[in-house]
Amino acid sequence: MKKVNIGKGINSYLGVAGKRVLKIFITILLVFSFAKSQAQQKFTINGNVKDVKNGEEMFGATVSVKEIPSIGTATNAYGFYAITLPEGTYNIIAQYVGYEPKIIQIILNANIKQDFLIGESVSELKEVVISAEKKNENVSRPQMGIEKLDIQEIKNIPVLFGEKDVIKTLQMLPGVKSAGEGSTGFFVRGGGADENLILLDEAQVYSASHLLGFFSVFNSDAIKDATLYKGGMPAEYGGRLASVLDIKMNDGNSNKFGGSGGLGLISSRLNLEGPIIKDRGSFMVSGRRTYADVFLKLSKDSSLNNTRLYFYDFNVKTNYRIDSKNRIFLSGYFGNDVLGFGNTFGLNWGNATGTLRWNHLFNAKLFSNTSLIYSNYDYQIDIGLGESTLKIKSKIRDWNLKQDFTYFTSNSHLVKFGFNTILHTISPGSITSDNTDDLNNTIYSDRKSWENAIYVSDEWKINSKLNVNSGLRASGFSILKYGDYYNYNDQGNVTDTLTNLSSGIIHTYFNLEPRFSASYSLHETTSLKASYSRTTQNIHQLSNTTSGSPTDVWIGSSNYVKPAIADQVSLGYFKNLKENKYEFSTEIYYKWLDNQIDYKDGAELNANENVETELVFGNGRAYGIEFFVKKKTGKLTGWISYTLSKTERSFDRINNGNYFAAKQDRTHDIAIVAIYSLTPKWTLSANWVYNTGNAVTFPTGKYSIEGNVVSLYSDRNQDRMPANHRLDIGATYLHKKTAKWESSWSFSIYNAYARENAYTITFRKSKDNPEKTEAVQTSLFKIIPSVTYNFKF
Repeated sequence: MKKVNIGKGINSYLGVAGKRVLKIFITILLVFSFAKSQAQQKFTINGNVKDVKNGEEMFGATVSVKEIPSIGTATNAYGFYAITLPEGTYNIIAQYVGYEPKIIQIILNANIKQDFLIGESVSELKEVVISAEKKNENVSRPQMGIEKLDIQEIKNIPVLFGEKDVIKTLQMLPGVKSAGEGSTGFFVRGGGADENLILLDEAQVYSASHLLGFFSVFNSDAIKDATLYKGGMPAEYGGRLASVLDIKMNDGNSNKFGGSGGLGLISSRLNLEGPIIKDRGSFMVSGRRTYADVFLKLSKDSSLNNTRLYFYDFNVKTNYRIDSKNRIFLSGYFGNDVLGFGNTFGLNWGNATGTLRWNHLFNAKLFSNTSLIYSNYDYQIDIGLGESTLKIKSKIRDWNLKQDFTYFTSNSHLVKFGFNTILHTISPGSITSDNTDDLNNTIYSDRKSWENAIYVSDEWKINSKLNVNSGLRASGFSILKYGDYYNYNDQGNVTDTLTNLSSGIIHTYFNLEPRFSASYSLHETTSLKASYSRTTQNIHQLSNTTSGSPTDVWIGSSNYVKPAIADQVSLGYFKNLKENKYEFSTEIYYKWLDNQIDYKDGAELNANENVETELVFGNGRAYGIEFFVKKKTGKLTGWISYTLSKTERSFDRINNGNYFAAKQDRTHDIAIVAIYSLTPKWTLSANWVYNTGNAVTFPTGKYSIEGNVVSLYSDRNQDRMPANHRLDIGATYLHKKTAKWESSWSFSIYNAYARENAYTITFRKSKDNPEKTEAVQTSLFKIIPSVTYNFKF
């Protein structure tokens, strides 16, 4: 091979004059580059922001530079932050609403790790603070359609049975609607209850209710914070169409041992926490149980003595800091409901979750979180048949490996990327009897699927006015060959069975899900925002009720059931008033829905191996406008929310293909919440809610067939339940507070003016005139008083 002397060739080409010019140019370039590198030499400050009282990392705390107000960042879910600055001396400020700002002077000549310990503000303790956001953060951040709850703010809000509840507080925010009277189910911007992704320390919770929906599974004593994304969902979340409710447990007090709890009329709770090794590791355990069954056993009515009616749940979490760059977490939730009547009937259902996490700091800018997650939901029905018992079981179980990276590339870019892979196992049901003479045992084969996703997003501060958050999520859902699958014709009837497939994968659905949101500041306290997001959902809940049932059926996308898809656009106006004492926002949204699921008339969903034959598929749309006003500080705090919306569906085989109101459609939804600090000892509170009744289908006539009366129904969901409204009031009395002990009494009255809201409306023959049909309304609650003794040490 002939060698070519490149240098000699260049010399010949340039000539003497050219070489001189090139040398001068290279010299100038090297000098300029050296000077520029020296002038722009930068270093990174990183660390964690913690509560000085208990060592808890603080999510959403802000860290800024006094000398350069435009530079700042917020801590991630693990309290971590990073800021890059040129060499020099700076005053770094860490702050969180309700806490005293902490300022530390830094001489920056190398990468530095600096933690901040901040404590509650004495002056703020005299007021009820219902926001935990940075000053003007609600205006400047590009994310919209986000609601962040500080757990402290829900403790004074009166709720059913006096049990403080995260989900029931969220139901009073704009765009979020209760699934029914006393229910913890909720609808977000036209989505169904199953279209909300509910996470507890990253583990999915499939059923978030206790006692048929009157309580949620989230014990407020064990919860650190809750964030709801209802529009412009960040790219790291997926698998659901409507929203994400991300709830995180307390890490545990790393400074000292302590506890809290409460004794109520129907339930009690206890929370304990403390250090494993001070400032390196901590633990938290929390338990709760109702005891209505104890009172039933004391009844003189023998039919009530054998009644079982209670729930319990148990939260546990521990963490350990291995060194400055590595930390591990282990958390779990276990809860169960028991409902039964002697040997005649029994229903048990419950959740179990577990999360093992590893935080690792690769360098000053790159933060990693690796999670192995387990989630299980199951139920069992026992029916007594003389000397034998019929058992019906079903469950859904997930194993999830999740990897997330946060890269603080610069002060203007925050990049997040990662992946997750989930193995779903759905057991549609089994019907067994301990006496096979009564019934042949039936066990339906499990359905397995494999869900994968990768994502990347970038939060970019383009300038002082414009912030943009853009991202892309790529998701795939593979139906695994496990058991028999079926092909169906256009009428939904089985045509053939898929067996002995050579491949382990029957079919894979692949979707790209772009996400985009932006904010433009018109003023320091005013901004306009816009967002677009596409989301997909491959796990679907089949339910014939509005509020859901523990025995609802879950199915995955199949060769017949396609992934549901939602595209949402939204615009918003955000304004802070009177030195940030008030927040005002309004958001308008429109959502297109594809591959929606509904049911044929008279559909049988439970214990049906071919449940797909009971389904119909179509499209939907949801649109509306939300208003929100919140007073954040002072003796009187609270908010007013109002939503005007429409939610519709269209199916070729229902109502002749015309759009009709979905069951969760409500035109008006109003909530008013007020908290008043009367004295240092007494805090008063009240909330009033109003919403349009759900869309339902009532009979419009009847006819007789061979002596049997059959009802004639109108088009699907052409009628309405009566409007629902009520007033709840409460009061909290601070009984005692010392350095080592705090106790208080909470009093509340649910439905203070005894409104008889309709839970169901059924139709029957009139007792006075059998020729006539009468409507019968069932109402669950009138006035329900409650009292709870709370303590903390």
